[in-house]
Amino acid sequence: MSKELAKAYEPHEVEDRIYDFWLKEKFFHATPEPDKKPYTIVIPPPNITGQLHMGHALDETLQDILIRWRRMQGYSALWLPGTDHASIATEAKIVEAMKEEGVSKEELGREEFLKRAWAWKEKYGGTIISQLKKLGCSCDWDRERFTLDEGCSQAVREVFVKLYEKGLIYRGERIINWCPECRTSISDAEVDFTEKDGNFWHLRYPLADGSGEVLLATTRPETMLGDTAVAVHPDDERYQHLIGKMLKLPLVGREIPVVADTYVERDFGTGVVKITPAHDPNDFEVGLRHNLPVINVMDESGVINENGGAYCGLDRLEARKKIVQALDEQGYLVKVEPIKHNVGSCYRCKTVVEPRVSKQWFVKMEPLAKPAIQCVREGKTKFVPERFEKIYYNWMENIRDWCVSRQLWWGHRIPAWYCGDCGEITVARETPTCCAKCGSSHLHQDEDTLDTWFSSALWPFSTLGWPNQTEDLRYFYPTNTLVTGYDIIFFWVARMIFSGLEHMGETPFDTVFIHGIVRDANGVKMSKSLGNGIDPLQVIDQYGADALRFMLATGNSPGNDMRYSPEKVEASRNFANKIWNAARFIRMNLEGHTITGKLPESLTMEDQWIISSFNTVAKEITENLEKFELGIAAQKIYDFLWDDFCDWYIEIAKIRLYSDDQETAQRAREVLVWIMLGTLQLLHPFMPFITEEIWQALPHQGEAILVSKWPEYQEALHFPEAEAQMGQIMEVIRGVRNRRAEMNVPPSRKANLFIATAKPDTFAAAIPIIAKLAYANEVTIGDAFDMEGAVTIVTNDARVYIPMDELVDKKAELARLAKEMETAQKQLAQNEGKLNNPGFLGKAPAAVVEGVKQDAEKLRERIAMIQSSMAALQ
Repeated sequence: MSKELAKAYEPHEVEDRIYDFWLKEKFFHATPEPDKKPYTIVIPPPNITGQLHMGHALDETLQDILIRWRRMQGYSALWLPGTDHASIATEAKIVEAMKEEGVSKEELGREEFLKRAWAWKEKYGGTIISQLKKLGCSCDWDRERFTLDEGCSQAVREVFVKLYEKGLIYRGERIINWCPECRTSISDAEVDFTEKDGNFWHLRYPLADGSGEVLLATTRPETMLGDTAVAVHPDDERYQHLIGKMLKLPLVGREIPVVADTYVERDFGTGVVKITPAHDPNDFEVGLRHNLPVINVMDESGVINENGGAYCGLDRLEARKKIVQALDEQGYLVKVEPIKHNVGSCYRCKTVVEPRVSKQWFVKMEPLAKPAIQCVREGKTKFVPERFEKIYYNWMENIRDWCVSRQLWWGHRIPAWYCGDCGEITVARETPTCCAKCGSSHLHQDEDTLDTWFSSALWPFSTLGWPNQTEDLRYFYPTNTLVTGYDIIFFWVARMIFSGLEHMGETPFDTVFIHGIVRDANGVKMSKSLGNGIDPLQVIDQYGADALRFMLATGNSPGNDMRYSPEKVEASRNFANKIWNAARFIRMNLEGHTITGKLPESLTMEDQWIISSFNTVAKEITENLEKFELGIAAQKIYDFLWDDFCDWYIEIAKIRLYSDDQETAQRAREVLVWIMLGTLQLLHPFMPFITEEIWQALPHQGEAILVSKWPEYQEALHFPEAEAQMGQIMEVIRGVRNRRAEMNVPPSRKANLFIATAKPDTFAAAIPIIAKLAYANEVTIGDAFDMEGAVTIVTNDARVYIPMDELVDKKAELARLAKEMETAQKQLAQNEGKLNNPGFLGKAPAAVVEGVKQDAEKLRERIAMIQSSMAALQ
């Protein structure tokens, strides 16, 4: 045996040392091995701006459980780590830091800004990686990637050019979601919709010839400055006579036409809609159909521009107030109707998004979405739980073209160059030196960068070497399991699927394992603004990484949210202590004895029972892990280790360990070690640190538990008869213990047991066990006993008698019960007095009255139990 086990388990003295041992021995490193099956997980790359939060801790714990399990099963298991450059978030942090210095991006210039960005990445980008190591993540750190590294950048450029050459990437004017705070476009998936209070402003637009007016309503009156038409449904009889006529736009004076378009809902409002092509996606489409002018009235910061006339220079919300005031003063405002409506906000900064017409780069989605939908329908990629497939289909079947250009500097710059002489656009893998059309060298690269998710979409294959056909790519792709939260199915999962199919010809993973989010103890989502977030690193400092991991695993069921509570972590820490104490007991009893590591040929009934129970639980846990039921698997390990092994088998084994029969004692030692090592293996993916530390302290084979063989079910170790017999014995022992507890009999007070049973051989073989665990002086087995006045316990297979006077001093116990009865009756009388007092019932709060009622009911139950106990004694 290699080392002692300290008196108490101290995680902070173990975890870093064990992790360094794993790293030094390169146990996490996977290599292509032809005689092994690959099992691959790519980590959802955390942002370099990130700090480990409870959502990360859950996500990474689940991945680590799967990868450690598969590694022990003999797979060449690769967990590929890395980080995401996170364009918007990172640039925002750098700009914020520069503000404090009084420097802007524009003053610094692109090149100097990017130098700062890379320096920031070097300084802070590794923080979250070191935090993942504290959690125990067994990633292959030799393969760590970054979405802006050279290889990923080559893949991004290759994909952009390929899609452009196939006509699947284009540049055009479209309505995009614009964040005035981040000052960039964002995709549909990056817009969070929440219900907010708002208004419908009902307005009148007069006909230019003075012959009448139309009534309409808007939630964004400031956009009227850019109205270029009003639309009605072509079949709406109310407005047939107005189609083709001109209206005078209030406050602006511009004449705009009434157009007929089926986009208009006749039954909604007045059936008249103002059309602002520059500031609404539906209006933009109407504008294309009717060849309407596009008048953009806002700049990049959401401020009214020169097209807004008198309102130029005002923020959009300030302009709204002034415009509504002017409409009211000039008689154009009919009424204001309060409403609740969904408002889109930037998922990063929470600023209300502004639909805005802009020239951007887009990915044509329909041709890419179709095979990605089919891939899931055919079961090539499965979602766990299956219900998330509906969300995936809904998103993919209604997808719009993906705006991939961002007005940022930190990111993959778009590989498109514009000729200053002829205007030709050149999209190329390498930087061109001259225009392919006119030969001019006056080329300027597009200033925009690509959406962060563009590079993340390529993560499962770009990280393995694509576009180069590497050995890693051939062996580890497609990957196996993608573990992620339900909140990024659209952002990331869908885009990885269509990218893998388009560029690799096969799906990037066979299973998407979806988990929920970690909420606080009250079920509220954790957030900085609410101040209810829990720092996983603080939890690790206090309780250890294993306790946090086990809590997260036991609380998990696929697709569902879970609640965090300190009590649950404490319970997991107590479990770790239980394991540690069991291991210390076993180890102390091994001094001076040689352990073969094999099961003895001759096994007692209790040996067969614990071995068979372990054999079954190993099979069930493996099946649970195959079905991604990690929470159920964790609970089964807990129950087996705590109940069957520690509370039952170890206590039973003490009889043999402390006996003079050295042969039977040695067999008990062999079984104790065999079960302990096997159980540690089942527990290792969930609690890696403590299991490795104990494994190294017990007689074992191999370098580390991390690379030991996962326990497999063996038919030869299935002993149903021993399980049945042990179940009968345990039922008797539990029955005796429960009855003694009800009668307040201390364990030190021994009593004789008489067991009447039709299975005398089973119970006779277990007399030493029953005597020890049921606190008996002697145990007598027979067909029947005449034991009038004895305490009786009935089980399915036996009737147990205990002479009453051996359990209690009848006289003293009756006196004690009488005193307890008197106290309970006095308390009940006081409570009933309150409940019969109209003054109390009228003045006391309802909660207080209810509390008194509940106390009274409990006292009645207590009195009934005392009466029952006294009757039994008498």
